[in-house]
Amino acid sequence: MHDDRRSFGLLISALAAAVLAVSVFLPWYGVSITRAGAAAAQQELVAVARQYGNTTFQDRASTIGQELGSLEGRQLATISAHQSLKHVSLILLVLAGVALLASLLRLADARGMFAARGSQIALLGALATGAVAFRIISLPVVPVDFIALSRDWGIWLALVSALAIFVGGWNTGSAPAMRAPKPKVGPGAPTAQYPKY
Repeated sequence: MHDDRRSFGLLISALAAAVLAVSVFLPWYGVSITRAGAAAAQQELVAVARQYGNTTFQDRASTIGQELGSLEGRQLATISAHQSLKHVSLILLVLAGVALLASLLRLADARGMFAARGSQIALLGALATGAVAFRIISLPVVPVDFIALSRDWGIWLALVSALAIFVGGWNTGSAPAMRAPKPKVGPGAPTAQYPKY
């Protein structure tokens, strides 16, 4: 049962790492037009219509300008972490890749320099959680006042998957993977049997 719990934790970490990697390319932020942006668009449209258009075009531009005011606060587009946060997305992809590899190798009972402890996998999850949480609190800076950013569902998926890597690694424990040695066949003293952790 103890081995089942460790395997379950590793499986959770591996799946969560894959989801974290995918979430980098999903919508993290919604882009909406601000009141200043809607007003500026209306002014520009009216100015262009006055300068270059006839009466019909000016009337049509006035109607469209009034409709632009209704776009205030409405989400027009989304952007992913990969589009808006190049360095953060690269860090998250590396953390997710290492956590996935470490979890899979631990599930395969790998030994040697590639053997990972549950605490190391949990540390990767904690680092990823910290990076995502920072980007939830600190939105990217928008250079103009015409648009605003809001958090979208992809960033919450990234946070949940990063936390799941941490929980899965923590659930696995910090004992290194050990495989029970095979009994010696042939003459000589039998090999010692170790319990499987």
